[in-house]
Amino acid sequence: MVRVPWSGSSSEEEARANLQARLTVQLKVMFWCFASLLGFLAALYEIHPALRPALNRYVFVAFAVGLVHLASIWRLLLVRRTLSVATLYALDAYFLIGTSTFIGLAAVLSVDRRPAAYACLLYWCFAILSRALIVPSTGTRTAVVTGIGAVPLAAAAVVLAARAQWPVPPGYVDVPWPAFVLGFAQIAVVGVLLAAAGSRIIYGLRRQVAAAQQLGQYTLGRKIGEGGMGAVHLAHHLMLRRPTAIKLLLPDRVGRENLERFEREVKHMSQLTHPNTVAVFDYGRSPDGMFYYAMEYLGGGIDLQQLVKQHGRQPAERVRQILIQVCGALHEAHERGLIHRDIKPANIILCERGGLPDVAKVVDFGLVKELTADAGSSQMILGTPAYLAPEAITEPSSVGPAADLYAVGAVGYFLSTGRAVFEGKTSVDVCVQHVTKAPVPPVGVPVALATLIMQCLAKLPAERPASSAALADALRAIGPLADWDEARAVAWWASFRPSEVVATSELSTALTIDMARREVAP
Repeated sequence: MVRVPWSGSSSEEEARANLQARLTVQLKVMFWCFASLLGFLAALYEIHPALRPALNRYVFVAFAVGLVHLASIWRLLLVRRTLSVATLYALDAYFLIGTSTFIGLAAVLSVDRRPAAYACLLYWCFAILSRALIVPSTGTRTAVVTGIGAVPLAAAAVVLAARAQWPVPPGYVDVPWPAFVLGFAQIAVVGVLLAAAGSRIIYGLRRQVAAAQQLGQYTLGRKIGEGGMGAVHLAHHLMLRRPTAIKLLLPDRVGRENLERFEREVKHMSQLTHPNTVAVFDYGRSPDGMFYYAMEYLGGGIDLQQLVKQHGRQPAERVRQILIQVCGALHEAHERGLIHRDIKPANIILCERGGLPDVAKVVDFGLVKELTADAGSSQMILGTPAYLAPEAITEPSSVGPAADLYAVGAVGYFLSTGRAVFEGKTSVDVCVQHVTKAPVPPVGVPVALATLIMQCLAKLPAERPASSAALADALRAIGPLADWDEARAVAWWASFRPSEVVATSELSTALTIDMARREVAP
């Protein structure tokens, strides 16, 4: 089996797709380069007819055939079909050898114009050097393929030396044919060596980058999200090939002492098994001190923030079912002493699992529990202002499970109405309203559901439901509402066209708020 060179991809299929994408770019670039050259020559010969080679029409025919051939490979094969690695390698070699053949033919047909030979050689160098930059290849393979590709060009140089009809101005001595051939060959050899060296260096850099992206048993892929304290990458397990979301926390953003606390929290989080909690597979530290953890990748779903943004306010029954699932995930965490602290629509992913529609997954469990600190008269608040409980703003150290229930109520309010409980021009405005202003009851929501949402939004923790389990029981007691059922959910997911969803949402942002002066600093 032909294997693709290492390109930083996390699987053979991704490496093959990367090679095909790079070859597509290479042929696209060279098509437009040669097309622009043809256009330039046509304009030049139109303005200065004396410069036109005697066999120019054959040169243009060769150019046109070459361009059509190049476009066919580019548009019909590389763009529209999934090709094997062996086929891609064959096309790569075919492109280099074919380019050299067409360029050599153009040089021979321009036998009566000395500059044409060197112009053709120059464009061949462009082709092999651009290929070294774009297409992943070892230095040895580049040297072999470009060396073979140089053979038609060398044959053209010999023909030109033997049959050249270049006019030599009076007083000038023409270059002897051995010198012409050797000079032609010398430039070609230098081009091959430069291309091989470029491929070797870039190939090595790709390996170094890929090695730097290796975290334990996981290989990082493209970045699919970024938050205040780190970034999220799509990754694959080296043995299982399982798509995974890897979240990296950078020491310079959260502090090394907090990373140790964070690691303890993830250890607890990895033990959560509720079906509505996103699964944590692994965690650890990179050699340069970055803490990471591997989580379930929820491809094909949509977070609640995007759900409302794209589809508007949600049916009451759907909201009820989502909140029951969120309460179930929270109950297990609270029983283990973990408080989420950042329940919000973006941290709840709605997806299909095992053929079941509308499965809610809560992400980022317990990840901010101890990442807060007092700062004199100011307070470090981690979370999203629109979903912060009053006590999380006034007394962060006293935050308990009731703060998560407040956020659940705010999420239910957002899903039911399409807007946040409180809105303001600044984060401080929103935080102040959470502390001081009574929320407006949601309009157009069944009374029983609206009552529970408003109970969750009570200013005092003691006035909210006693626990997440109690809230779930109260939601179940409402009974099914008529505006949503499983059949509608199945039909909705059948028509849903998901964009890529990050398995874990962006990390929480931190705000330092002085409540007395009502100022905020990022």
